[in-house]
Amino acid sequence: MAFALRKRGPSTFERASDGSMTLIEHVRELRNRLFRASLGIVVGFGLGIWLAGPVLHLLQQPYCDLPKARLANGTCNFVQLGPADLFLLQLKVALWVGLIAAAPIWLYQLWAFIAPGLHRHERRYAYVFTGLAAPLFAAGAVLAYFVTSKGLEFLLNVSGGGDITTTLDITRYISFITNLILLFGVAFEFPLLVLMLNFVGIASAKRLLSWWRVAIFVFFAFSAVVTPTPDPFGMTALALCLSALYFAAVGVAFINDKRRGRGKEVYAGIDDDEVSPLEFDADPVVAGQRVDAAEPIGVPEPIAKPAPIERRYDDMT
Repeated sequence: MAFALRKRGPSTFERASDGSMTLIEHVRELRNRLFRASLGIVVGFGLGIWLAGPVLHLLQQPYCDLPKARLANGTCNFVQLGPADLFLLQLKVALWVGLIAAAPIWLYQLWAFIAPGLHRHERRYAYVFTGLAAPLFAAGAVLAYFVTSKGLEFLLNVSGGGDITTTLDITRYISFITNLILLFGVAFEFPLLVLMLNFVGIASAKRLLSWWRVAIFVFFAFSAVVTPTPDPFGMTALALCLSALYFAAVGVAFINDKRRGRGKEVYAGIDDDEVSPLEFDADPVVAGQRVDAAEPIGVPEPIAKPAPIERRYDDMT
């Protein structure tokens, strides 16, 4: 995506002879891409308003399925602390649903603006990583949804007393569960970073495998810090899944190194039973000169004592 400018006046640029786009044309294309992406998000937002109710009901299920969350009539209730909290929450959920529903549109517009400046192999890598990013994020979101019920059950058993009735604020509860889903989804993208380091040649598969102890420690520490619930279920589930994905990424890195022949460049053209030649000529070893024992070897000459310094009687005053 090279910028080739040819100035004709104070604010006029024309297309260069090689057919490349000018700066003004790039800005116009960016404006058009952003407008189309925004239009797709608006359409998705309209769809999200229609689906906001079912999505909110789906997000409430991890709490409502718990026995302690149900009232005597078999229902679970939430409270809202402000008169407009539920309305604003529905708009927020509709916006998230709209972003997800319109993802093919705004991702395509983003890709159409960036792709002309990439090489062919860079485009191929982008296709692969984009195709893997969506399923990994979805897997992390599904895991977070099922982990939430275990975490809520642990928290209610710890904090709940005999005569204490727990009623959750709907806004804080939805923020809690959506943050957990977002956190798990983003964490599941870590294997893509590992594969990127291998595909660009920064780290080989053997080196990545040698870091497995450090990687597992980092996964458990990261899970303990970022998981919003103090229960061990969410932290352990996230750390184990990240560890499994790390070893899967290392396996793919081994396949990539074998396909590219990495690690065998030094031994290219040498058979398995061939002896490697020496690339230098060794200096011949000759006998040294004979030393006669009668001759003194390295005897230092005696050091003459310095002459005494004559002092006069008036030097002491």
